[in-house]
Amino acid sequence: MRKTLSIIFGLLFVLFAAFQYNDPDPEVWIPIYGFAAVACFMAFAGVGQWWFFGAMALLYVIAAWYQWPSVFEGFLFSEMGMRSMNIEMAREAGGLAICAAVMVMLAVLMRKPLRR
Repeated sequence: MRKTLSIIFGLLFVLFAAFQYNDPDPEVWIPIYGFAAVACFMAFAGVGQWWFFGAMALLYVIAAWYQWPSVFEGFLFSEMGMRSMNIEMAREAGGLAICAAVMVMLAVLMRKPLRR
């Protein structure tokens, strides 16, 4: 299960990073999604400790909290354009929250069972 989920999300984060090419600030968002992709590929290979993925999850949660707009106007998935800055900030915070959720999942899956 770890390998399947990590390869799916790793490829998805590579796709997320590629979509940021035309973003106004790709130098910020391509590395954010790129690091998430690398972490997924690390989990696929069985490299890294659970606490590494937990620390990454914490960083993504903090970043999502910081990025959350002061006034939530929704995500407006039916529109591709940016109607307001609050919608764009909510979308960015949502992307960071997705990264955090995947890192939590990887941290749980990378934990080794206790020996008795």
